[in-house]
Amino acid sequence: MPATPLHALNAAGQSIWLDYIDRTLVVSGELARRIGDDALTGMTSNPTIFEKALAQGTAYDAQLGTLASDRTPWAIFEAVECDDVRSACDVFRATYDATDGRDGYVSIEVSPGAAHDTAGTVQEARRLWRAVDRPNVMIKVPGTAAGCGALRQLIADGINVNVTLLFACSAHALVIDAYLAGLEDRVASGGELNRVASVASFFVSRVDTEVDKRLAAIGTPAALALLGTSAVANAKLAYALFLDRFSGPRWAALVAKGARVQRPLWASTGTKNPEFSDVKYVEALIGRDTVNTLPPATLEAFRDHGKVAQTVDVDVENARRAIEQIEALGISLNEVTDKLLVEGLASFQQSFDSLLAGIEKKTAALVRQRAEARQQKLVV
Repeated sequence: MPATPLHALNAAGQSIWLDYIDRTLVVSGELARRIGDDALTGMTSNPTIFEKALAQGTAYDAQLGTLASDRTPWAIFEAVECDDVRSACDVFRATYDATDGRDGYVSIEVSPGAAHDTAGTVQEARRLWRAVDRPNVMIKVPGTAAGCGALRQLIADGINVNVTLLFACSAHALVIDAYLAGLEDRVASGGELNRVASVASFFVSRVDTEVDKRLAAIGTPAALALLGTSAVANAKLAYALFLDRFSGPRWAALVAKGARVQRPLWASTGTKNPEFSDVKYVEALIGRDTVNTLPPATLEAFRDHGKVAQTVDVDVENARRAIEQIEALGISLNEVTDKLLVEGLASFQQSFDSLLAGIEKKTAALVRQRAEARQQKLVV
C-alpha cells in the first residue's frame, strides 16, 4: 500500500480521527480497511452525526423496530449509539493495544442538556461508560464550568474523557487544571494512571467564521488583512498553553505515576470559507501530541494534496500579535468565543431534539408496518 500524506501526518505525531460514524461504515469492513489506507487511529461522534446517520437508509430499521415497543426515543437512541460505538471500539482495539492505550479511541457524547449540570454529566457519563464497556471509549463532556467539574470526577474514576466545544484559551486552561486535579485525586485514592486518557477538543474554523464576519464589517485595509488569521492563531496559543502546563514539578510528579498528557484535539477543521484552502486547518496545526478530527471531505482532500510540516509551534509570537491586532480593532475574542460556545451547545441540542423526534416518527412507522404485516398474514 503506497504511503499518503495522511500517513506522513501520522508519522509527524498527529493522530487522525475520523469525525463521522455510521453503522454501515463500521460493519461493512470499510472502517477496518481505512485504518490502514488512511492511517486512522480513532473516531468521534456527536448528536449531529448520529442524526444524519439515522435519517439515511435502512441500516438501523431492524434494531429500531425491536426497540420501539417498550423504550423512549432517548433510550432507543442510546441503545443504538452504544452499539455503534462499541462495534467501532472493537475495530480500533488493535490500534489501542499496539499504541499501549495512547490511541484507538472512539468518542460518545453525553446529552447537551447536561452541559451546565456537573452531577448530571457525571451520572450520564458513568452510564455510557458502563453501557459501551470498552477500555478505548471516550466520553465527551462539554467544556463548560460544569463540564470541568465533571471532568475532574470522571478522570478520578478512571474514565477516559474527551472535553468538547473549547473555543477559548482561558477555557482550555481550566480544562487542563481539572484534568491534572482529577489525576491527583485518582493517585490519592490509590488508582493507577497509565490507562487514563483524555483529549481537549479545541474548535478551529468556527472562530474564523465569526471573527472574519466582524473584520469584514469594519472593512478597513488593516481589518481585511487579518481575515483568516484568528482561528489558527488562537489554536497555536492553545498549543503553547498545553506545552507550558504539561511541564514543571506538578506534571513531573504525575508522570512518575504513569500519567499521560491531555492531548489537544483540533475539531471543526473542515474549511467553511471557499476562498481558503480546503486543508487550511490541517496543514497549519501539525505537531506532536495532537489529534485532528477530520470530516470525510477534509480527509479526502488531505490525502490528495496535503502538505506535512511541523507548524503548530511555528510563529507563535506572530499568532499572538494577530490576536492583539484583532482586539485593537475592537473585536473581543472572549466575546467571540463565549458566543461560539453558546451557539455550539444550542446547535447540538437542536440536533439532539431533531434526532429524538426523527426516532419517534420512524419507530412509529415501523411498528405500524409490522402490525399491518401481521394483519395481512392473519387475513391470508
